[in-house]
Amino acid sequence: MSATAAFDPSELKYNEAGLIPAIAQDEASGEVLMMAWMNVEAIKKTLETGRVTYWSRSRQSFWIKGESSGHVQELVDFRFDCDRDCLLVLVRQTGAACHTNRRSCFYTAVRDGNEIELMSPME
Repeated sequence: MSATAAFDPSELKYNEAGLIPAIAQDEASGEVLMMAWMNVEAIKKTLETGRVTYWSRSRQSFWIKGESSGHVQELVDFRFDCDRDCLLVLVRQTGAACHTNRRSCFYTAVRDGNEIELMSPME
């Protein structure tokens, strides 16, 4: 491990809307759960509280994962890629990560040219 330096979220590379993609991954299983967007403030809130906070493009507001559903994402580790333009948040997921009530948003696959669902909603 190399020397540490203070992290400044403004030094990440954001798109023209000031957002950066964030991939949520289950820290225990390695399963990719979802992708959402963060801005500088969402990153700060996530790091300060340990509750993963995203920016909702449709509502134009912050949303703390699990705030209304109870399907909380507790931050375990926060990483960014070598280009500094994509985030990986390792989380301890409670309940479903997807708004369709599935464990992961990535439940549809293409096999032999056909779409198939890999998992059913959680009960």
